[in-house]
Amino acid sequence: MEWTPGDVSSDIEDRRGISGGGGFGGGGFGGFHLGVGGTILLFILSFVFKVNLFSLFSGGPVGEPPSAAVADPARDAAEKTEVQFVSFVLDDVQRIWTLLLPQQSQAQYRHAKLVLFRDSIDSACGEAQSATGPFYCPGDEKVYLDLGFFDELSRRFGAPGDFARAYVIAHEVGHHVQKILGIEAKARRLQSGGNANAVSVKIELQADCFAGVWANSTEQRSVIDQSDVKSALQAAAAVGDDRLQKMATGHVSPETFTHGSSADRMKWFQAGLTSGQISSCDTFGQR
Repeated sequence: MEWTPGDVSSDIEDRRGISGGGGFGGGGFGGFHLGVGGTILLFILSFVFKVNLFSLFSGGPVGEPPSAAVADPARDAAEKTEVQFVSFVLDDVQRIWTLLLPQQSQAQYRHAKLVLFRDSIDSACGEAQSATGPFYCPGDEKVYLDLGFFDELSRRFGAPGDFARAYVIAHEVGHHVQKILGIEAKARRLQSGGNANAVSVKIELQADCFAGVWANSTEQRSVIDQSDVKSALQAAAAVGDDRLQKMATGHVSPETFTHGSSADRMKWFQAGLTSGQISSCDTFGQR
């Protein structure tokens, strides 16, 4: 992936040295969603510690609050290039949506903020920890990211490369696009009527497709090549519910999916990548 290091985006809020606060907010669309990688560490840690950590997002008991974050200048310096990369991708994704959204819909794009944090963070959707993975909070229209997730994505889950990381950011901004288009509110209403997991899968797959719509523009501008596309597809597959469940428990339970299978996540990312059109991302219709 071709990118140029530069200044930190004005849409970045760096809160890596600031601790989180009280208890968790609700899950799903009422609070933060579990992001593109949100279920990864929860599956693994639940398996290792024999505790259902998903209860944290459904009103279950919560453990002791996390310890306060401490400013770490050495770590900040080591992460400088990562911050520049996140800034580059965020600005590029939002610039493209500023152009595309009025062309392909009746809506005007407005910028989201991206908050960098470590360990835990307060948001308008409640508090989250690093194990939550990257997530978008519709309450404050911000994407939250602990840079440590990128290491997990590459080392533990076999999805290395800059464009795999870019896919994660573009997916979360895709949730912001959903809010602007009124899709997030529609999904919340559908969830209140039942089948919450099925609705969650549709909304996550659509965010994958919206990430693909942005990727289409990068391909046209020769920012990426086919190896980058492969990297993004690997990332999509790495966070498929079936793969994560197999890793954590040894079996797969499709009825509990919240983000979609590896095959479906790759399919919908590819749909956006091929067409570059919002209309190709109707996961709520028949396809």
